[in-house]
Amino acid sequence: MADDGTHDGESESAVRSDGGTNGADAGSPAALRADGGAVDEVALDPWGSSTVDDYRKLFEEFGIEAFEEVLPRVPSPHYLMRRGVIFGHRDYRPVADAMANDEPFATLSGFMPTGDPHIGHKLVFDELIWHQRQGADAYGLIADLEAHAARGLSWDEIDEHAESYLLSLIALGFDPDDGTLYRQSTNREVQDLAFELGTKANVSELGAIYDFDGETEVSYMESVVTQMADILYPQLEEPKPTVIPVGPDQDPHMRLARDLAGRMRYFGVTEAYASFELDGGERELVAEAYDALSTAADDPDADIRCVDAAEWLRTERPPAGALESAVETLESGGKEPLRPRVRFLDRNATDEAFEALIEAVEGEKRVYESHIDSFDLSRAEAETLAREVETDHGGYGFLPPSSIYHRFMTGLTGGKMSSSIPASHISLLDDPEEGYEKVKSATTGGRETAEKQRELGGEADECPVYELYAYLLSGDDDEFAARVYEECVGGERLCGGCKEQAAELMAEFLEEHQEKREEAKAVLADLDVELRSDRP
Repeated sequence: MADDGTHDGESESAVRSDGGTNGADAGSPAALRADGGAVDEVALDPWGSSTVDDYRKLFEEFGIEAFEEVLPRVPSPHYLMRRGVIFGHRDYRPVADAMANDEPFATLSGFMPTGDPHIGHKLVFDELIWHQRQGADAYGLIADLEAHAARGLSWDEIDEHAESYLLSLIALGFDPDDGTLYRQSTNREVQDLAFELGTKANVSELGAIYDFDGETEVSYMESVVTQMADILYPQLEEPKPTVIPVGPDQDPHMRLARDLAGRMRYFGVTEAYASFELDGGERELVAEAYDALSTAADDPDADIRCVDAAEWLRTERPPAGALESAVETLESGGKEPLRPRVRFLDRNATDEAFEALIEAVEGEKRVYESHIDSFDLSRAEAETLAREVETDHGGYGFLPPSSIYHRFMTGLTGGKMSSSIPASHISLLDDPEEGYEKVKSATTGGRETAEKQRELGGEADECPVYELYAYLLSGDDDEFAARVYEECVGGERLCGGCKEQAAELMAEFLEEHQEKREEAKAVLADLDVELRSDRP
């Protein structure tokens, strides 16, 4: 979670979002496509210059789900969701359901203070603020330990920018009285949680995920587990669905955080069919065999034994994947009956917690040395019970954190939006006149001549200026964003007038935002947030 979404990746790593439909309405001209041209490989680097030319590859290679599939469950979705700017998610359904049912949930995002906040960061500010307004416990953090360890910034440099991120966050609508703001370096709870999470991760694992090697500084690795602690911090008081808005380059952090959340749990809950363990692929095959044999049985009360399922699989399924190991495991089970059950696995439980769980499981059950099988509980009931017993006995009970993924903004000059290329981005601190001039000088998706533009229409899907409308300048007005798109691709809107309108809107936004930043200074001064570090 280091990033533009959680800390500052937007400034270091951003790419084109070419395309045209993916969002609330696949046919909406104001939506954006998930494809930006086929690529053979996608590499995601939270601190480097990873690019994503085809967002669909993220669905295939990393298991990110399309956000449009969960969008109908979201109450009053944000315009970034409706327009497909937020294009993907991991496990957002629990968050959407909590939101819809007025149940507790949380959101967290962080910012690595490597430069001034810019319009790319505004995406994350907006996502955090929207979730807070939907009822989330909201957390905003300054990732100063990460900036120091991963980017080598001095504490003076970090202090120079930390305040600026918080001022923009408050100016855009974050309510600090109803939320939490902190610096990593001053939050002892986060640091203590990072230490505990570090007991469940190892150097070889971090090397595989982040390409760390023998030359990687230890503090750099520590900054990773600190980010994991940030992600899980909203659940310290109680487990709750939590969403982390990020750019897709931050997905390695989210995958690790979800893994560590599970490793910290006292109990794992799985489905089982016999006293022995099966892996995921084997379990699916055994479930299929059990269902087929149950359906075909003349006597519904007759036992279905392991050897029966092994024979069915050998006869009915071609040899592939987990089949051989499933058959071998079943044959070793011999005449043991197969019966569907829910299994509680002892991962990290204390003896007292394990005994308490045995007492808490009602109905028919079997108790083994390292697991408990229940024949009457559903999977959902078992998950709830396991978490209750865990938290009652000093465990965290973490839920796997969820994430949503937004597109990177194209630089105004084309290609990446980068803090090191001033003309490619607009800082939230830019003078309104400077912002106006940057938009006026931006690359467009227009044709070579006005005549061709009127004849063929503009290429809004290739245009950084249209992105400004879709991502920022149209605000919540979908009709306005759609009209700009339709007029462009229909040849009615020419680039000169379009840029003039966008430039004026950008200048107005910057002027208003900077006025609100001034007002936010008094708010920030009254908060218990250390803006200056006493570290050397």
